[in-house]
Amino acid sequence: MHQLEFNNTFVDELRGEVARDNRPRQVPGYTYSRVKPTPVRDPHLLAWCDELAAYLGIARPAERGPTVDALAGNLVTDTMKPFAARYAGHQFGNWAGQLGDGRAISLGEVTATDGSSWEIQLKGAGPTPYSRRADGRAVLRSSLREFLCSEAMHYLGVPTTRALSLVGTGDLVVRDMFYNGNAKPEPGAIVARVAPTFIRFGNFQMMAAAREVDNLRALADYVIRHHFPELGSPSPAGYVRWYEEICRRTAVMVAHWMTVGFVHGVMNTDNMSILGLTIDYGPYGWLEPYDPDWTPNTTDFGSRRYAFGQQPQVAMWNLARLAEALYLLVGDIELLRPGLDVYESTFERTRQEILLKKLGLTARQTEEDVHLIGGLLEALAEAEVDMTIFFRQLSHVAPALIAAPEQEYDRFHELLAAASYVPLPNPAHSPLLDWLRRYLPRLREETTTATAIEATMLGANPKYVLRNYLAQRAIEAAERGDLSYLNTLMEVLKQPYAEQPEHQEFAAKRPDWAWEMPGCATLSCSS
Repeated sequence: MHQLEFNNTFVDELRGEVARDNRPRQVPGYTYSRVKPTPVRDPHLLAWCDELAAYLGIARPAERGPTVDALAGNLVTDTMKPFAARYAGHQFGNWAGQLGDGRAISLGEVTATDGSSWEIQLKGAGPTPYSRRADGRAVLRSSLREFLCSEAMHYLGVPTTRALSLVGTGDLVVRDMFYNGNAKPEPGAIVARVAPTFIRFGNFQMMAAAREVDNLRALADYVIRHHFPELGSPSPAGYVRWYEEICRRTAVMVAHWMTVGFVHGVMNTDNMSILGLTIDYGPYGWLEPYDPDWTPNTTDFGSRRYAFGQQPQVAMWNLARLAEALYLLVGDIELLRPGLDVYESTFERTRQEILLKKLGLTARQTEEDVHLIGGLLEALAEAEVDMTIFFRQLSHVAPALIAAPEQEYDRFHELLAAASYVPLPNPAHSPLLDWLRRYLPRLREETTTATAIEATMLGANPKYVLRNYLAQRAIEAAERGDLSYLNTLMEVLKQPYAEQPEHQEFAAKRPDWAWEMPGCATLSCSS
């Protein structure tokens, strides 16, 4: 990596400052600040994504050396122009003003083997003008979680940023995990994040709020030229088409979240990618059990604004805030309103399509299927079942029962016993049992074979997801210097739809010890 030729279109084409120092401050009039990472004491490689590296044309490095130095921020090559971006945002629904990359520093862009351009960003690389009162660093636990989850989501087929490497710094970072006065030193780390761009809704909100219309237009034109070239040359009409495409991509992303049981945990507008990618993995989690009101984020316990079931509505609210920023380029807010209709229709259609595949059904565009899916989601919440296990078990059970209705009762109860966190028998399971008995006749109307239906369902229902207790085990082992669990977990998550019987323990429900354990059931916005 230290020998790669970096491009710097963001820096070269947009207005930025060359920061004299990393002092936190307001940075009016600029899109970014040129700032160098702060070196760390002992950079050493902890984890590496071979597939992504090969795609980017980067050889796997030794544990220590110049490539790892570059990934830690200790080495800035001649072609890198590192910068921190300026943006603003709404945090938990409240306007927060200037935020910016407070602990993330982008090195520039590299060209992948297929000719596409990818930005490499170091998270935890030291203070920037946007760090406010923070130190710009990150701890091992949060960095490991982001490294693992970025790649896990990619292999699930969810639109996401990627992660190239996880580097230990050899330094300690003081953090108060739950903001309750229990700060302590923890091992530091830096994750190298990769995406076509890390521009987010908040970049445009910043320019609009400051009435920097020239910077706003320049940023929008830059994004369209480099990341939406199919829309043609930027223009007022082009901005409208662009906004609709942002709405469409965001809807697809959130539909994937909702059908895989993922909870982002902190959907602030500054955490929303302009490309419709999952970005900024912080206090995330997967449903265990299925509960639309669940959030893993302790900061959100009061309002549950970012709970699982709220995510579709929050995404649309965030898109409306983006529209308010882009209004300055369009001149008529009414021209942007249809974009929200695109969001709603795309989300409903995409979620419906994915859920039908998860159930082994072909689309019929009937109200019957809409009600069938709606009834399922209500019954899942009532029964307190593990969403991942339920759908995976159904992938095996339902096709087998197409020609054997006499086994329905026993097989359905076996499925519930495997997936539910509520012991059987229990009245809470009645709605789901009723639903299962309505679903099977509908499944028998399919014209394909039971074998083909099972294959479709297994390809849509993952067996393995990054449950928080698995990530916590990897963190605890890594903090002891043992990376074997992390490496094994990473390999398992690369094939989430494969049976992998030798790794069955990674598909288990949340164990009793993890229900109240920090890092498993509860997290915070703290790094």
